[in-house]
Amino acid sequence: MTTDPATASRLVDELVALMQLEPLGGDRFLAQSEDIGTPAVFGGQVLGQSLAAASLTVGAERPVHSMHAYFLLPGEHAPIEYSVDRVRDGRSFTTRHVVARQQERIIFEMSASFQTVDDGVDHQLAMPAVEGPEGLISELDQRRALGDRLPERWRIKGLEPHGIEYRRVEADDLLTPAVRPSESAIWMRAIAPLPDNPVVHRALLAYASDHGLLRAAMLPHGLSFMSGQVRPASLDHAMWFHRDFRMDDWLLYVLDSPSASGARGLCRGSLFTRDGRLVASTAQEGMLRIKR
Repeated sequence: MTTDPATASRLVDELVALMQLEPLGGDRFLAQSEDIGTPAVFGGQVLGQSLAAASLTVGAERPVHSMHAYFLLPGEHAPIEYSVDRVRDGRSFTTRHVVARQQERIIFEMSASFQTVDDGVDHQLAMPAVEGPEGLISELDQRRALGDRLPERWRIKGLEPHGIEYRRVEADDLLTPAVRPSESAIWMRAIAPLPDNPVVHRALLAYASDHGLLRAAMLPHGLSFMSGQVRPASLDHAMWFHRDFRMDDWLLYVLDSPSASGARGLCRGSLFTRDGRLVASTAQEGMLRIKR
């Protein structure tokens, strides 16, 4: 089901507004929260907002090249305050540390590194040959197609359109996926044009990079988030930005999980443009506790 242009534009505008922070003075910023139906605030929102906060203290001539974050406590669906520490401003590299607070509780921290645009050696991992996004069903339509099988907790927020669309390359039952290797892929993009501001595109890619990443550790065990069998939680998240991109063009998110043990799963991701350029890489470890 296609979202009409007016609704698509409104949803994307709301997502962009979510990444726009209110200055509080002293490198402190206030951000609003959205409720996408998860018990706690979506981790991708905090990743994107923390990157936006750090970027507000760095000149545009130094784009971010890496970020490393820890999720410390579940966040509430309420405003979040971000405090930025200007750790270092070097000749080529700039380092920032960001702490996110709610009710004086530290719920998240992140370090990010920014660099001047320099020339050097250039190579990349090749993009796998997979089916393009055309003809693939969106995750939203997959949830709608479940009908009465859709768990009750998903029947409101889970059926609402969103500013970013996700299309899984592999056909999979959302409730009872088949046991298979951890490798998977998702096409993603904003459903309406975004502003020509690279910081917005990077913040929204950080936002979207938290979607589906931990699922890679569930595939070898036939588990899913929607089934209620697993209690998941993101523990940390690392991201490296390699090349320029636009979040309103299709990006392919290629995922795998090299290990799961000790009620934790490690997952990795590579993000490619349609023409095969590797634009970002991710890694995340998450808690995966099976409900008995």
